[in-house]
Amino acid sequence: MPPTNRQVLLASRPTGEPSEANFRIVEAPLPEPGDGQVLVRHHYLSLDPYMRGRMNEGKSYAAAQPLDAVMLGGTVGEVVASRSPALAVGDHVVGMGGWQLYSVATPARGEVRKLDTSRVPLSAYLGPVGMPGVTAWYGLTKIIAPKPGETVVVSAASGAVGGVVGQLAKRRGARAVGIAGGPDKCRHVVEELGFDACVDYKAHPNVDALAAALREACPGGIDGDFENVGGVVLDAVLRRANAFARVALCGMIAGYNGAPIPLAAPQLLLINRMKVEGFIISEHMGEWPAALAELGELVARGELRYHETIADGLDAAPAAFLGMLRGAHLGKQLVRLI
Repeated sequence: MPPTNRQVLLASRPTGEPSEANFRIVEAPLPEPGDGQVLVRHHYLSLDPYMRGRMNEGKSYAAAQPLDAVMLGGTVGEVVASRSPALAVGDHVVGMGGWQLYSVATPARGEVRKLDTSRVPLSAYLGPVGMPGVTAWYGLTKIIAPKPGETVVVSAASGAVGGVVGQLAKRRGARAVGIAGGPDKCRHVVEELGFDACVDYKAHPNVDALAAALREACPGGIDGDFENVGGVVLDAVLRRANAFARVALCGMIAGYNGAPIPLAAPQLLLINRMKVEGFIISEHMGEWPAALAELGELVARGELRYHETIADGLDAAPAAFLGMLRGAHLGKQLVRLI
C-alpha cells in the first residue's frame, strides 16, 4: 500500500467556462481508519454535470464545493482496511469518496454501502444502477408517469441519465424520442438504446428549426419531457407539448457556465395546463430501494443497455470532466483509478 493519497482539489472558482487551471492535484498522507471506519481504495470515480454547479458560489440546492478541498464525487472501490464490523477487507462499496485514490468512511453513518458484483459490474453502480439510473427512474415514474401510447421526449438522451429514461419509458409502453448532439450520438440512441427516434439539436440550431424537427419526430405531440438541458431545447419542446403534458426538470446544463436561459413562451405552460416539477434525487432516498431493485435486475439480465466513456488515472479527471461538460463523452463518464 503506498504511503500517500493522490487528490484533486478545487483551486479556484471558474468565471464562465471552467478550465484545468481551476483544479490542483496534490499528494496527501494516506488516511487511517478510526474505530468503526474503513479505508477504501477507489476503483472508479464518477464525473457528473451537477459538479459544475457546485464549483460556483451562490444560491443552489446544494452547498458550494469548498476551495482547496477534495472535489466531491461518487466512487466505487474495495475495502483495504477495516475497523468496522459491518465490512471486511475485500468488500466492494459505493460512496462519495471524492476525486482521490483513497477515502475513509463510516458504514454506520451510511457513508458507504456494500455491493454485490456477482451479477452487476462494479462500474455500473455509478451509472445505471447508481445515482444516474435512480434519477432517471424517479423523474420518469414519479413525475412524468407515462401511459402506454404516450410520447416521452428526453434531452441529453445519449447521457447516463437520458439513456436510461428512454429505455424505461419504452418498457412502460410509451414512445421514446431523444434529443442529442450529432449524428453518431443520435444513431447510438436509436440503434443501441432502442429509442423510436432522435433529433440532432446541432443540425437544428435555433428554436424554429428544432421545433420543426420535433414536429416530425413527434407527430402526436409530446406528453412527457425529461429535461436535462433547458434553453432553446426546452423552448422547442414546449411548442410541441400536448395538453396536460408533464416536465421532469432534472438539469439546465445550457446555463451552467452563466449564460442566461430565459423561457421564451411561458404562456404555453398555462395554455397546455402543464406540470413542471424540478427534483433533486438525494431528497427522495425513500424511493431508491425500489428503483435500484428494478435497475439492478434489468442490468443483470442484460435488458438495460448502457455505455461508459472511461478516462484512465486520477490526473486525467479534470480534462475528462471538462470534456463531459462539452458533450465529448457518450453515456456515463468515469475515471478508472486502478
